[in-house]
Amino acid sequence: MLEKLKELKVKYLAIGEQIADPAIIADQPKWQKLCKEHAELEPIIEKYDELLRAQNDINDAIMMLKTETDEEMREMLKEEEKLAREKVAACEEELKIMLLPKDEDDDKNVIIEIRAGAGGDEASLFAAELKRMYELYAASQHFSVEELDGNYNEAGGVKEVSFMVKGKGAFSKLKWESGVHRVQRVPETESQGRVHTSTATVAVLPEAVDVKIEINDKDLQIDTYRSGGAGGQHVNKTESAIRITHIPTGIVVACQDERSQLKNKEKAMNWLKAKLYDYYQGQADAEYAAKRRSQVGTGDRSEKIRTYNFPQNRVTDHRINLSLYSLENFMNGDIEEMIESLQRADQQARLAATED
Repeated sequence: MLEKLKELKVKYLAIGEQIADPAIIADQPKWQKLCKEHAELEPIIEKYDELLRAQNDINDAIMMLKTETDEEMREMLKEEEKLAREKVAACEEELKIMLLPKDEDDDKNVIIEIRAGAGGDEASLFAAELKRMYELYAASQHFSVEELDGNYNEAGGVKEVSFMVKGKGAFSKLKWESGVHRVQRVPETESQGRVHTSTATVAVLPEAVDVKIEINDKDLQIDTYRSGGAGGQHVNKTESAIRITHIPTGIVVACQDERSQLKNKEKAMNWLKAKLYDYYQGQADAEYAAKRRSQVGTGDRSEKIRTYNFPQNRVTDHRINLSLYSLENFMNGDIEEMIESLQRADQQARLAATED
């Protein structure tokens, strides 16, 4: 690891010189690429420098202990050496994590699909609450949300909905949400006070930006229809909504967010590319699901990943056996603690794999 860090520091310093070169500044695309690479290396190099300072502190303390005779001073030097060794160990652990291969999709926007599962109206209401939870979380992260398509019922529940969360790092935060979410609570319509169990399925896809996927026009069936809002209210009276079926795979996407048919088609095609990217990657790589959808579980979308228990004010993620007793805050978008715990579990699992 130390050899790799030495090489990275040499590279970091070289890039620093390059981005100050007027000739490279004039070539904006190259300059911007180098600035991005420099910024990505900077926290690693800062931590590496911190590690080197701590190692020097250890050496200095050892050298001084060889000649120091004052007992009080020797105790101080021993304490300094101990603290420096703890700092070295902490820096090494952090650097191991920082040097783990980065998921190439982490910085991308994310497409989230939520579908009501078992439980009838209660399941659709829960699906709507999950959508709201992600919207509130996105707002807390300064991400923006753009709905692509939605199918709502009269009660305001969600049968199925798809939306994009836009912002740097959106996928890195939300990729852990794929799977079956289970809710346990007493529905408002339940007169006997019995707890019911319902489910909703969440699928998470990175936006397929600049992914070269060849789509032949003959493989597409494109239908237009009128956009409809919640409760059957029409968003407009023209056939601006678009539904695209990819005939070879059977994948279907629909978009009715925009009043313009052209804009809806553009969004739908972007979404289709994301789903085809996911589909073909899944075929090509047997470990794709484990890597992208749940790096601390099997990643299978049929797997129950989380339970929301309202009577106990508890939300439990079954992949890492973590329970939080603040369900109301969680449903109001305060999900960062859970996300960070999932990230740490993933990092530890990948570290363990590299050490095997």
